[in-house]
Amino acid sequence: MESASADAATAISLSNVRKTFAATVAVNDVSFDVAPGRVHALLGENGAGKSTIVKLLSGLILPDAGIFRIFGEEIRLTSPRVAHRHGIQTAFQEMTLIKDLPVLDNMLLPYGPTRMLGIIRRRDAEDMVRQHFSEIALDGIDLRTEMRDLDLAVQQKIEIARAVFRKPRILLLDEPTSTLSGPDVEWLGQIIARVKSRGMTTIFISHRLREVRAFCDSMTILRNGQHIATAGVDDVRDEDVVRMIVGRSLAHAFPPRPNDASRFGPEVLSAAKLGAGERLKDVSISLRRGEILGIAGLQGMGQLELFLACFGMIEITRGHIAVDGRPVVITSPIDAVRADIGISLVPEDRKTEALFLKLNGRHNVSLPIIQRFARFGLIDLAAEEAAVRRVLHAVGVEERALWTRVGAFSGGNQQKIAIAKWLLAESRILLLYDPTRGIDVGTKNELYELMRAFVAAGGAILFYSTEIPELVNLSDRVAVLYGGRVGVELEGNQISEAAIMTVALGGTLQDERAA
Repeated sequence: MESASADAATAISLSNVRKTFAATVAVNDVSFDVAPGRVHALLGENGAGKSTIVKLLSGLILPDAGIFRIFGEEIRLTSPRVAHRHGIQTAFQEMTLIKDLPVLDNMLLPYGPTRMLGIIRRRDAEDMVRQHFSEIALDGIDLRTEMRDLDLAVQQKIEIARAVFRKPRILLLDEPTSTLSGPDVEWLGQIIARVKSRGMTTIFISHRLREVRAFCDSMTILRNGQHIATAGVDDVRDEDVVRMIVGRSLAHAFPPRPNDASRFGPEVLSAAKLGAGERLKDVSISLRRGEILGIAGLQGMGQLELFLACFGMIEITRGHIAVDGRPVVITSPIDAVRADIGISLVPEDRKTEALFLKLNGRHNVSLPIIQRFARFGLIDLAAEEAAVRRVLHAVGVEERALWTRVGAFSGGNQQKIAIAKWLLAESRILLLYDPTRGIDVGTKNELYELMRAFVAAGGAILFYSTEIPELVNLSDRVAVLYGGRVGVELEGNQISEAAIMTVALGGTLQDERAA
């Protein structure tokens, strides 16, 4: 075993690491080092091996071959507890928080301060967590609130806070910004800077190159489970990073937006003075055939409630929705999906809200409209399979999805399967809520093309994203929400990151022009 005298050289060292799952090679002979006190990005498409390496370092799975060294010591990470003993903590994208427990209990598990008989010293524990939250600007969170009652972004911040609370030497952040936007991303940047100043080493996984540039010192790029390159962040151009990630050059990050306004048809969906839940106060929007209408807003400004109300998942408390110019009553998703309405929703959390991970792609795709394949109570299996095969081909998912459980696919392919089921339902109006969350750059490009193809064929899309550049480059118009109301509607040359963020933060376009 190598002496710990190598501490000063490397915090993390992987040598010839390999991991397979049945016939799938997830990580193949990967080697790289991370220096102590550095923030190191791990980049690659979904399925490139990033999450597998995080799970290996977290002790959740064992390698088939290879050597791990932590601060010069060769170790076998046989369980999460072993990883914790070596100072490794992880904040996962697929969060490990227990939804039925309050914030305090989630922060303490499994290492809360105890008395001699193992009883938690709750007052001491609560003081410790409150102080920690105060130090990292999370003062407003009630420790008694159950996790399920908190927004996804807040849950993600607590997942990160818990990992930092345990004072690790090595912090693994697995796509921590996939549910964060605007000030929340800035909050994470401050957390990363804070732990770096204390000498902590951080592995940071993200599909957003802007964040990698802002937070990281160095990067490792993986493709198809293999190591492609390790370099300093300032030593590689964005276009070269993208080329190494996807194995080809992407000529355009976004598909061209047609300039011909005549491509828009009549209004297909409108909301008039709509109110729902606690956050959507008074929103009026209009969506035309052939159009992508972007919805912008910082967390908690009513955008989620707008999408849920249009899909019948929450009660509308004021105003009304109209489809094709006629008022409609949508009290459930069943109403929304009906052929005469034709609204469908791709929600923010595909794994828990859009898909049944233990079912195959065929069942996931056909389930919303399975009755269309039924005759006298029996399913026409041949017709169902042929229809599902057609839409899977349209979204670029392999045919094996017909018989393979959806949980075995990458996040990008899962999202395409979630979209495929609504193509099969022949929905005319797609509600896409942060559809590229946790998706790699290559698959994002495919989803952008799918969106453009959908509206070119006569569909209409209501689109929310936490990534402002997506709204700027994909939307024909953008409605910016602030305080549950539309602060401004932008179109054409008015659409810019500066204009969106100015209104999203409560300012006016006059403020932006003055700046």
